Amino acid sequence: MPKLPTSERPKQMRVVDLFCGCGGLSLGAHMAGMEVALSVDRDGVLTSSYEANFPRAHLLQADVATLSGSDLLRYAGGSIDGIIGGPPCQGFSEIGLAAPDDPRRALLGHFFRLVSEVRPRFFLMENVRGLVFEKNRSELEAALARVREQYTLLGPTKLDAAAFGAATTRPRVFVVGYDHQFMDPFSIDDVRAFGRPPANVLDAIGDLQDAVTDGVCFNGFDWWRYSSHVPPSLYARRLRGTRRLFTGHRRVPHAPAIVERFAAVPPGGRDRIGRHIRLDWNKQCPTLRAGTGPDRGSFQAVRPLHPSEPRVITVREAARLQGFPDRFQFHPTAWHSFRMIGNSVSPIIAERVLKAIRLRAEAVPLAAE
Repeated sequence: MPKLPTSERPKQMRVVDLFCGCGGLSLGAHMAGMEVALSVDRDGVLTSSYEANFPRAHLLQADVATLSGSDLLRYAGGSIDGIIGGPPCQGFSEIGLAAPDDPRRALLGHFFRLVSEVRPRFFLMENVRGLVFEKNRSELEAALARVREQYTLLGPTKLDAAAFGAATTRPRVFVVGYDHQFMDPFSIDDVRAFGRPPANVLDAIGDLQDAVTDGVCFNGFDWWRYSSHVPPSLYARRLRGTRRLFTGHRRVPHAPAIVERFAAVPPGGRDRIGRHIRLDWNKQCPTLRAGTGPDRGSFQAVRPLHPSEPRVITVREAARLQGFPDRFQFHPTAWHSFRMIGNSVSPIIAERVLKAIRLRAEAVPLAAE
């Protein structure tokens, strides 16, 4: 299919990010050259820093289940080329209860309902591996039935953020759908072709070891300066950007007995009591977990141990491992910040997958701006 001259094609595809959280998919879309016309989430805490990180964002705090396709078009201010999102995964998680009566499970169907109502040229859905387990498969198939006649489906397939260059192993289920009338044909192998070798823990956080505190701001964020003692890797340089300050590197003040216990855990080993895994400088971080919000008991996820220090990792170290740039702010409270990061899609895999999609769509006219 011939490509339109650049002068005849709008500059960016317009997408809507449902269940946006702190913005992992949104950031990936921006980096892939797309415009996020609308972001939707009902959780005020998880989205508390969204507008600071995306100054031009149009954030709508709403329950996706209450919205219609016409609502999305109205709030987006025009046509929509793509719908992206990660419906809440706790109802399908392999490590949680995955209770059949968990009301969050129904949000998967609402994602695909909105896709069928808006009819964008493509959609991208991300979720946990448990979604394709036998006990959950019928629910996934029922949701996909809403769009099977309208879209060519790629997946569900498992993709790992590490296979796209992240410093964390984070296997997730992805479903891509595209309307063949408005996009060139492609396969999941075309998406995998955008992979790159994984970074390791040293690449991601090695340069943060000697960071120097710059105080605490009035809004509760702790600020830090880079040290010149440890040169950043290429991975770290990309996440540093041009700013000299960053937030979220405050250490947890562990009790002496806990420090002693953590110091005895070898790289790759696990603390016998808290079940914390010590990171290995030369490997990838295991999947970072989110914990639960106040409505679900405020349980804190087990955080990995620093590779060489007797402590759990900081918010900024977790963000680096997940692939967020240092300009990103999360929440003044570490617990909420870890919820944000643990619930997010790695921006690194989001960028690569969405870039693969964008290149297939550039051959035909995009939505009017």
